[in-house]
Amino acid sequence: QVQLVESGGGLVQAGGSLRLSCAASVSIFSINIMGWYRQAPGKQREWVAALTSGGTTNYIDSVKGRFTISRDNAKNTLYLQMNSLIPEDTAVYYCKAKPSRWSSEYWGQGTQVTVSQ
Repeated sequence: QVQLVESGGGLVQAGGSLRLSCAASVSIFSINIMGWYRQAPGKQREWVAALTSGGTTNYIDSVKGRFTISRDNAKNTLYLQMNSLIPEDTAVYYCKAKPSRWSSEYWGQGTQVTVSQ
């Protein structure tokens, strides 16, 4: 069982930055893949960024060059640094962990990010 708790969301003006954190209840060192998703009002949840245990990162095209996913194994925490925010980034952001290829997926409760014009 993995518990995930997101934090760091808030209200920011367009062009600003936020850093989201996802604290895990277990060591994340060997978790196969962790990622960030978001869900805007009236839209389906979409994948935003992923980080594998080997350090490979991937991003949805709309955030490339603006968002950076990273982790601190010592703190068991996943991060999402979001720069040059735009109103279209407004959503609830969720952290997900999939410890292994055969394990269940675990989700956090989400943190709200609102970008004003």
